[in-house]
Amino acid sequence: MGIVSWLRQAIGGSSASVAEQKDPVEQKPDQPPFTVRISMHLNACLEVAGTTTFAKDAVVALADRKQLAERGYFEGPALLQREPENPVDPQAVALFVDGEKVGCLPSYAGKDLPLPAGASEPVRYQLHVLRDQKLLAKAYVWLGEGEPAWQFTAQNPPALTSRERINSSHTENSSMVREALQGAGERAQQFKRGMVDGFHYLELVEPIKQLKREGRHEEALVLCYKAIEGAEGDAGRDAPAPAYTEQAAIIHRKLGQKEEEIAVLKRWLARCPKAHRAGSSIAERLGKLEAK
Repeated sequence: MGIVSWLRQAIGGSSASVAEQKDPVEQKPDQPPFTVRISMHLNACLEVAGTTTFAKDAVVALADRKQLAERGYFEGPALLQREPENPVDPQAVALFVDGEKVGCLPSYAGKDLPLPAGASEPVRYQLHVLRDQKLLAKAYVWLGEGEPAWQFTAQNPPALTSRERINSSHTENSSMVREALQGAGERAQQFKRGMVDGFHYLELVEPIKQLKREGRHEEALVLCYKAIEGAEGDAGRDAPAPAYTEQAAIIHRKLGQKEEEIAVLKRWLARCPKAHRAGSSIAERLGKLEAK
């Protein structure tokens, strides 16, 4: 029985038994039936925790055994097994490949998974690695029945390097914005209010960060103010998103522009409802700045 079947039975409130066990545990006659309780948010495909931290050595050994290339991919069988003696999380569910622990389920999923101590559940495991100066890797487990519907494949791997993660985040933001703008209703109108010069302010997050990393502070400021304008348009009567104001203030500080820093902070406060001004990070920053 697959995990999805477990979930369906759990939702219906029925009891269940483990279909397969790595080391079968004898069921005592006087033991009560195992009742499953789960949360509805458990997905069929989950990212494995610990791939490059506590399970790093096992993942490196797995990559070596499977002779993975520099940019390598592996998919194969694995076993889930609960770890009641785990010193960090007694509800942890570990993932084993070839008998070695290669990670754990995310804590929220491990808590909800209908898997008693001593039992194992077969699953499919997917590993993406980049073997450069250090191991970069991400792994996923498929908890559903039938063939896995992986989000990533050997031809379409997840972002592993810093540059790839930045590009991926920017692409996701842009895709979300374009999809929303093509729709109708209030959501589309809200995204339109956040547009400035053909861009939504959410699309400016990564370009601002990149310009700052390159030390191009004046150019980053230009984008910050466009983002501030977009956030103000999106906010309506609510407080605009403060992150872009904070970024502009930080850059003004780096450039030694105290008056400009004060002005951009006051701009946000002027657009913020009075009830939300006191205690805000913007008000706190402005107070410290004016006290100097």
